[in-house]
Amino acid sequence: MSTGPAASDLFAGRVARRTALAIAVLLLCGLTLALGYANKARCATGPIDESGRSTIFDTIKDSDVCYSDIQLLWLGRDIDLHVFPYIDGGITDDGTLVGGAVEYPVLSGTMMWLGALGADDDAEFLRYTALILVPFALLTAWLLFRLAGRAALLWAAGPPLVLYAFHNWELPVVCTAVGAVYVMICLQRISLRTRAVLAAVLLGLGFCLKLYPGIFVLPLMAYVMTHGDERYEGRGLDVRGALLTAAAAVGTVVAVNLPFALAGYEGWRASITFQQMRQADITTNSLWYWGLRRLYGDNADSESSFQHTVSIASPALVVGSFALAMWLGKRRYAAIGVFPWVGVSGAMLCGFLLFHKVHSPQYTLWLIPFLVLLEVPWSLIGCYLVADAAIGVGVFRYFYAITSGGSVEMTENVVQFGVWGRAVLLVPLYFLFVRAGMRGIRPAPSALPRSASGELVPAG
Repeated sequence: MSTGPAASDLFAGRVARRTALAIAVLLLCGLTLALGYANKARCATGPIDESGRSTIFDTIKDSDVCYSDIQLLWLGRDIDLHVFPYIDGGITDDGTLVGGAVEYPVLSGTMMWLGALGADDDAEFLRYTALILVPFALLTAWLLFRLAGRAALLWAAGPPLVLYAFHNWELPVVCTAVGAVYVMICLQRISLRTRAVLAAVLLGLGFCLKLYPGIFVLPLMAYVMTHGDERYEGRGLDVRGALLTAAAAVGTVVAVNLPFALAGYEGWRASITFQQMRQADITTNSLWYWGLRRLYGDNADSESSFQHTVSIASPALVVGSFALAMWLGKRRYAAIGVFPWVGVSGAMLCGFLLFHKVHSPQYTLWLIPFLVLLEVPWSLIGCYLVADAAIGVGVFRYFYAITSGGSVEMTENVVQFGVWGRAVLLVPLYFLFVRAGMRGIRPAPSALPRSASGELVPAG
């Protein structure tokens, strides 16, 4: 065993290499973000019309694949009028949002409003919003590096960040989900209950941004209830810890949403109503449109019947996939003694992406952290990125072919390859996530089974 100056030099060398790698990850992430912004900014150059819209936007947004929801929503949500969201808004019977109401949870809507402050047109709105989003992407890169080492390059320098970093407001919500994992794994000097409460607060904030992190509270509760990695023989379930975790998440959601609901209930409720009314159509990139819709006719009655089926089947299958993931997690807990809450969370996300009626391209940013954190085959990850690129690029070229009157056969095939490719790959990822270990993290002594007195118990 090395001692003295040699050991000290070895440790210092490792620290220096890790620091250099961390800096490289952050620099590459910054470069990737710059490329992502440059791509979207191609739609925000040249003359501006009287409404503050870049005249080139509608001309090239699909053909040049530079479309973004950020630039689009400069108009139609009173963002251009700098109206604070939700307070005076509402939704019409045909699903049109009016008076400052937006379709996203309140923290995302507030972030939209902040990005519009000082902006006079969609180009400035895109620029200011990007400046708000960039720190979240960089923080996520740093957290992933701390958790998984060089695997964080998949986030920092991967194609999805170029395609979707400034497509919508996804970066803050991804940061909250990764932050919750970081708190649970890296802040080991804090008690398990305290870490879980902090993580639940982050997941609650994520729910107030884009909803999906809220589903991770359930596996986190199971992890706390079973004492996490602290395996002691003869100890009962920590029901109190699990309830505190749930209370922290619910309390965060209530504290954030209540002021908006009290100030303008109709505007606050409109975001929920909008998502309930949204239909599975050509813009949703889901299996429901590209698969089930073909079994129905082309008349209005057939369309109504299809949408009714989706409104029942989609949530039922999503909830079913959540229940199955929790059951698989319970089986894994019985085998290894630790509930795999991160893996179960990833599996639940796969189920949501597979069965929800909307699978927007930028949702890939939600999945990437799980591909970084969990030990799944890189070949499978590569295949998923190919299928994702087919959607991220192909769907806009497909829309352009439709509107320009050109041939749509090739671009439609590309879109279908992406839709079905993602769906097929989400199935093995669902099961692999539950069984996968964490990259760069090995069981600590505290993960070994102990007796009630704290003595180590022989494995098996």
